[in-house]
Amino acid sequence: MFKLITQDKKTNRRIGQIITKSGVVRTPVFMPIATKGAVKSLTPEDLKELGANLVLGNTYHLWLRPGTAVIKRAGGLHNFMNWSGPILTDSGGYQVFSLGEKVGSVNAFQKHKIFPSEKNFTRQASSLVPPLRDTVPARRPEHFEKAPTSQRVGFVKITDKGVEFRDPIDGKKHFLTPEKSIDIQLALDSDIIMALDECPPYPTTKEQMAAAVKRTTEWAVRCKKYFNKKVGRRKQRPLLFGIVQGGIYKDLRQRSARELLEIGFDGYAIGGVAVGEPRQYLEEVLKAVIPLLPKNKPRYLMGLGKPEEIMAAVNFGIDMFDCVIPTREARHGRLYILASHQQRFYDMIQIANRKFAKDFKPVDYGCQCYLCKNYSRAYLSHLFKTSEPLALRLASIHNLKFYFGLMEKLRK
Repeated sequence: MFKLITQDKKTNRRIGQIITKSGVVRTPVFMPIATKGAVKSLTPEDLKELGANLVLGNTYHLWLRPGTAVIKRAGGLHNFMNWSGPILTDSGGYQVFSLGEKVGSVNAFQKHKIFPSEKNFTRQASSLVPPLRDTVPARRPEHFEKAPTSQRVGFVKITDKGVEFRDPIDGKKHFLTPEKSIDIQLALDSDIIMALDECPPYPTTKEQMAAAVKRTTEWAVRCKKYFNKKVGRRKQRPLLFGIVQGGIYKDLRQRSARELLEIGFDGYAIGGVAVGEPRQYLEEVLKAVIPLLPKNKPRYLMGLGKPEEIMAAVNFGIDMFDCVIPTREARHGRLYILASHQQRFYDMIQIANRKFAKDFKPVDYGCQCYLCKNYSRAYLSHLFKTSEPLALRLASIHNLKFYFGLMEKLRK
């Protein structure tokens, strides 16, 4: 369940709590990505020390390796990875779809003039942010070729029944259905379960996207029905979220939201917003969808997570975020620091740059993370240049501390 504590009168920013069977999640919340049951280079103890409130596990990867039987025997994903806090698992569909090969796709942005106005999304967040740039998306899906009832591209075949694919490592064939996705997530003992959806990439024609929305709704119905059958009326039950799809098409987004509301879920996610689309569409998607979502349910913006994007989305009324950006940037030696000027609220430094080789200051004087309290820029620069594994851990600790600090400020 979701408890709305307060809402800002000037914006739609909300402070709330998501009550799960493993504890209370304070919102707005950022989820670090524990794809295979671990946040890369960090321990669960690190995450607790940093203030992580909720982590995200990947259904697809955990299903294939080590397998749900192993995790179930361990007593669930919490015991397996030694994390006592709440866990959200995705449905696995996005990763399966991403196995497809890129084929000739139609640029929907050019063909359909949807949301033509390019308004400044960051204006909703703050004037003190770096300008948004169309960089490599946080998620990197491939494109799929349309067919009336099924799509077969590379390893993947999508039908109304589900998704058939071959494991890219051993070549074994698997079939993921809405019911199977729920079964896997229940076996993992997730606290927040995501319904299986179809997430087309950008660009996608409106005809293709309409078909994906239809299938997403049909799968959502099956997920809800099967979830209720398996969970029943037990008190310690996980939460089930539906996912709004529709791409850049306002009417399809609204149709998807209305259809999911009819089915009824514990929370609502907005998917398909970090798949390579130009950022000016994000504001229009949020404006189209959020007014339709109930105030007494949590709202989750999937896969999007630059600091300025989070700030802007929080002001639109979003409660939950996940993204690989802070840890991925850390592994490449790119660290967030508070800005020392008035144009924006943060900067990024490339710590392997030679100018830091003899810089004995902390990475960020304003940061109280383990890295900044104990080591210098010069030391971290040295670790990256010599490919020492410790560099990845220290940088990841720092970047996640920056993100959790941002969320703490947004909750005040």
